[in-house]
Amino acid sequence: MTAGHDIPLADLLIGRLRRMGLRRMFGVPGGGSSMDIIDAGRRAGVDFVLSRREDAGAIMAAVTAWLSGAPGLALATKGPGLTAAANGIAAAYLDRAPMLFLSDGFGADERSYVSHQYFDQAGVLGPITKADSTLSGDDPCREIDDLLAIMNSHPKGPAFVELTGAAAKRMVAPGPEPVNSKPGQTAGDPGAVREMLAPARRPVIVAGFEATARDNGGENAHANAIAVRHLAEALNAPALVTYMAKGVIPDSHDNFAGIFTGGQAEFPCVSEADLIILAGLDPVELIRKPWPYTAPVLDIGEVRHDKHYLTPEQGLYGPMAATINSLVDGLIGGLAGTATLSDWTGAEIAQHRGAFFDAMAFPERAALTPVAVVKAAADAFGGHPRLAVDAGAHMFSAVAFWPASHPHDVLISNGLATMAFALPAAIAAALHDPGRGAVAMSGDGGLMMCLGELVTAAQQEANITVIVFNDGALSLIDIKRQEMQLPDLGFTWPRPDFAAMAQGLGLRAWRADNAEDLATALDQAAADKGPCLIDVTLDPDGYLEQMRSLRG
Repeated sequence: MTAGHDIPLADLLIGRLRRMGLRRMFGVPGGGSSMDIIDAGRRAGVDFVLSRREDAGAIMAAVTAWLSGAPGLALATKGPGLTAAANGIAAAYLDRAPMLFLSDGFGADERSYVSHQYFDQAGVLGPITKADSTLSGDDPCREIDDLLAIMNSHPKGPAFVELTGAAAKRMVAPGPEPVNSKPGQTAGDPGAVREMLAPARRPVIVAGFEATARDNGGENAHANAIAVRHLAEALNAPALVTYMAKGVIPDSHDNFAGIFTGGQAEFPCVSEADLIILAGLDPVELIRKPWPYTAPVLDIGEVRHDKHYLTPEQGLYGPMAATINSLVDGLIGGLAGTATLSDWTGAEIAQHRGAFFDAMAFPERAALTPVAVVKAAADAFGGHPRLAVDAGAHMFSAVAFWPASHPHDVLISNGLATMAFALPAAIAAALHDPGRGAVAMSGDGGLMMCLGELVTAAQQEANITVIVFNDGALSLIDIKRQEMQLPDLGFTWPRPDFAAMAQGLGLRAWRADNAEDLATALDQAAADKGPCLIDVTLDPDGYLEQMRSLRG
């Protein structure tokens, strides 16, 4: 290719991301390479969304990657912009999102004398990124494609590009079209797995976040989830899901038995198992407790996780949908004629499902409870929008009682479990699918950490409703204080008027102190297609009992 056909490196990078499905980038730019990247995006039809904080931009990019199947893109300036983004990058790392983070950099000549804002940026992000590059080599196409391949290999995660303004403007050859990777092969012993399944009469399935991913090389966005459902139906086994796998087994499915965290709520069901089948379970989602079960474990996933709470007796690792579908075909064709696939009855599974919801219920009272708020919101919105949930005590009720039918109906950070996730996640979801929109459920502490993103929601005219659980406390932390029987340590505050703040930032807003006001606000918000906020004041009493039921 002749020099006349060369293009700026920024255009090359955006062009390759665009061909992989990138439609939107997020962040807070600086004055260097981020300007070139945003301008290249403008020429290529990739929109730029200005977030108010860098970490929120990274979360938006990560959630967009989950929903679109394309790599996410977030950017920031060097120095303080990069460090401010670190929490969002860590979320992408532990929540398994293939997101490219790009910051301005320092030229080789600057590194010898510049100290202002200078530190080893790649070194800072090294523990929370899978790879990094300055794209300064002779074959930038190969460098970009290698980064994208690393980001999309399981467990998926972010990569970092430190790009100077001069490097972004460097003229380079466009290079060949990127080649789609072929599905990998399954590792493991299918024969040994079939022998393990044959005598099992009480198998239990635990579906994890990998079950939400596209099958490697497949076109069906829900191929893995559909395969897990078929496995549950073929075995007639109770199936539980992790928080991030909510919807892999629909709440309405006859085999759905509740949510699995590694805690107490699921113990009555899973302790009856004579075989536990992990379907895409990433141990990053489990709470910090030892594995309590003695039944043998079959681990089926995209990749084997060496750091795990247990050592499985058998494992099958590779493209999940193909692996599970082959296993189901063998069960139906081989075992069904000679053996009962399980002794579970529908009534037993329903009993375990009901026991889970009973464990998550709040004591009846006149005042609003988190469970009542979630149920009222689900009814008002008909379960149509996606739900984004912040870390905090309210998440127990939100994830349990918001109905889900498909992967990513509920968006939550459960690898990093970061606060200030729900609002930027809901904005990203609403921009990805404006007709469906999103509901964000956030504690007051989490919302205060990212309050500026309400301006982003207003500017983007995002179809979201933010529901604030305003209890005037860091409730989840205060629960732990109560368990330790310590005095008040200052984890509470006067309840802010979030409705007034939201109105001042351009949103429709309501304040609800009782069920009647909440119902009115929900009905009006559900009918609105712009950004709304409902400030719900409630009493945190009951969280302690709920957490004990869930986690033990």
